[in-house]
Amino acid sequence: MGPRAALVGSWGIVGGYVTVAMFQSVAVPRAAGYLFPGLNQFSVWSVAGSEVYLPWIVIGVVTSILLTVMNIRGIRYASLFQTSVMTFLVVVAVVLAASAVFGGQPANLEPLVTGGSGGVIAVLLVVPFLFLGFDVIPQSAEEAKVPPRQIGKLIVISVIMATLFYIVIVLATAYAAPRDEVVVFDLDTADALAYMLGHPFWGQLVVAGGLAGIVTTWNAFLIGASRLLWALANSGMIPAWFGRMHPKNGTPVNALLFVGGITTLSPFFGVAMLGWAVDSGGPSIIFTYLMVALAFLVLRRKEPGMDRPMRIGRPGGALGPIVGAAAVLSTAAMLSLYLPGMPAFLDVEPWLIFLVWWAIGIWFAVRIPGGVKAGPDAEHDLLAKLAERRRRRTKA
Repeated sequence: MGPRAALVGSWGIVGGYVTVAMFQSVAVPRAAGYLFPGLNQFSVWSVAGSEVYLPWIVIGVVTSILLTVMNIRGIRYASLFQTSVMTFLVVVAVVLAASAVFGGQPANLEPLVTGGSGGVIAVLLVVPFLFLGFDVIPQSAEEAKVPPRQIGKLIVISVIMATLFYIVIVLATAYAAPRDEVVVFDLDTADALAYMLGHPFWGQLVVAGGLAGIVTTWNAFLIGASRLLWALANSGMIPAWFGRMHPKNGTPVNALLFVGGITTLSPFFGVAMLGWAVDSGGPSIIFTYLMVALAFLVLRRKEPGMDRPMRIGRPGGALGPIVGAAAVLSTAAMLSLYLPGMPAFLDVEPWLIFLVWWAIGIWFAVRIPGGVKAGPDAEHDLLAKLAERRRRRTKA
């Protein structure tokens, strides 16, 4: 679809990654404040009616710096950290599910459905934010040396596993305590397990597992965003500064510093940033998925013989276009929920974050030279035009 469309689509998903990382940079001190209530003091200011505590700022900033430095040192350290902490998260999830099965009550699940279509829409609005992450797999696959066909399988498996994980957590929480109790809990899942087993330790264990999930998610999106920014810079779509590699570690150091700098600032806005990040990142994520679905249909028509390690149906069959059209329609419908007058229309602060991010992206897109045709040679042609532009400026 051409370099400008490629940049716009990529900029949307980078925006999604960055907003998730911003969310996690506040969620870490929020979870720490649950484990250690003494951290919820020494207020420095108030943002959107919520107090911002000095210990929260320190924890969020220090964690952000540590994760950024770890990723600059190399993907091996980040991967080892990811695997170790994720193992603990899985153990906690198993404990939660098993405890709910043996200690919960079926009557706690009543009512099974409440809120009607409004409840469904309310969940749909956060689904893009919750399920973002499977697309980090191809961003880091080159460094991990994963075969193309295996990438496709891992993406499908990751979506299925995420779905099952959310279902288990929701059901376990509902099964553990009556609805009247759950609605007044602070952190629902943690408080539900503590209520069911009769000791606050179990709630703290769940929060510790949640903290592990927060940090690993943050780390994953720091990897994904930095690699995609590096790829955009390497293709000439954004300034070359983002493509600078660390001379010793071979990591995209400037891209990591850019994303890490944003997440280091987020804790200064306190708990209000949690809602702002979810709301501002949602439309960018859905917009990118819409463009991916459109690109899928375009490639089916323009390059039917392209090598496809993972196929949707037989070559030339009807299944591929049907799946692609369904993806376009569903993502377009989701995107429409953010229009004025619709349930997901953003408040002022999320709109500001959204508009600032896209103003930067549009400025980058305008800088791309015109006349570069879409196709397999688009990147080569774009880099040639940029080299010619630099030569002219040097002569001038």
